[in-house]
Amino acid sequence: MVEPTGLRARKKARTRDAIADAAISLFLAHGFDRVSVADIAAAAEVSKPTLFRYFTAKEDLLLHRFADHQGEAARVVRDRQPGISSLTALHRHFRSGLDRRDPVTGLNDHPVVLTFHRMVFTTPSLAARVSQYMLDDEEALAAALGGDITARLQAAQVIAVQRVLARTNWQRLVAGQTADEVYPEAVADADRAFALLQTGTRDATDAGSREIPPRASTR
Repeated sequence: MVEPTGLRARKKARTRDAIADAAISLFLAHGFDRVSVADIAAAAEVSKPTLFRYFTAKEDLLLHRFADHQGEAARVVRDRQPGISSLTALHRHFRSGLDRRDPVTGLNDHPVVLTFHRMVFTTPSLAARVSQYMLDDEEALAAALGGDITARLQAAQVIAVQRVLARTNWQRLVAGQTADEVYPEAVADADRAFALLQTGTRDATDAGSREIPPRASTR
């Protein structure tokens, strides 16, 4: 009997989720560096070759939730409604994430999420992997914005802004505030950040200062 394609896909998804859940439980209990791939395979009751069919690297076992958001900014731009600018769509999407306490915005104070983020930010190999995810997001967003140098510069700024906002929110939570307490400031920060992307990063407090132009070369 031939197994239906939909059933096979569901079985694969369940196996992937079981492996990831086992990995995260072990990482949270013992730390990322103290858990081996063999430990995870044994806990998930799969072989190492099976594990690597679902996850190409140990880091991906923890960071698959970041990977689920890969290309998200590009999708927001592509799927925006007519008459809505790219930055407005991205701004609204980030604000919606804050409203939902989406962990990717840094505004989620569940103990497991806080521990997860601390592990990511303090483990060099995980931080490097996240950086690669962000570079991939930047490339995808640049393509969605048109692919020229202007698009690449805009994409780099958007991804950097989202990273800074999320890290700032997480730092406030680690310092002892709750997500509900941080929320108003997080919204204000997001509004300010995207306003600066719209108008340029020169602060209004600089309006009265005069920028000194570079001296012309005498050579």
